[in-house]
This record gives sequence, structure tokens and C-alpha cells, in this order.
Amino acid sequence: MTNNPHKIFYKGVDNDFVIFVDDPALFEKYKNGDTTIPIIDIVSIFKVFINRQGGAEGILDEASKQDLNNNFKTSNVDEVIKKILDEGSDKHNSDLSSDYSSRNDSYGAGDTGN
Repeated sequence: MTNNPHKIFYKGVDNDFVIFVDDPALFEKYKNGDTTIPIIDIVSIFKVFINRQGGAEGILDEASKQDLNNNFKTSNVDEVIKKILDEGSDKHNSDLSSDYSSRNDSYGAGDTGN
């Protein structure tokens, strides 16, 4: 097991979805065809998260049944999680790109009015 859960990203029709996986090795086994692994052992939490801004990063909200129905044609969370596991991609290292560098942190967020 790793210290941090991995994000499994799925590009939906209208929005992007994320689930969290605790054990990337089990996820890889499952992805490679080992369907004997119970999904409960792979997924951290049985919730599907949505990013309305797009991508794997940003503010994640729990997806509503309407969101699931619009993108997956079902609101059954178990079926949606299985689809994301089958077709999604691991975005564990998507937090920072390798060319990230701080420009000048002392500038902060800009003019704060002080």
C-alpha cells in the first residue's frame, strides 16, 4: 500500500470524474484482467467525484445521481465505479509537472487592497 491514494481519472461526456484507489498494484492487476479481485479491495471510498472545471486536478465534488445518469446512463455507483476502473487512467503523479518552478512567491495572489 502507498501513503496516498491514487486518482483514477475518467473523461466523461459533459464532465470529468475521479475515484480513489488505495492500492495501485491491485488496480494494475485488475486492469490487466484479474477480475477475481473484489472492487472493495481496490477502491478507497465508494464515491464518485466530479470536476466541473475539467481534468483530474481542481475542486472535486461528489457526483450527483443526475451527473452519473447524464454521463454513464445509470445512477448506480457500483456500475459507474467499475466503468471508471475499466476505462479510467491513474493520475497519481498529475499534481505537478516536472517543469514546475516558482516564479516569485512573495507576490502572492496579487493586489489584496492593503
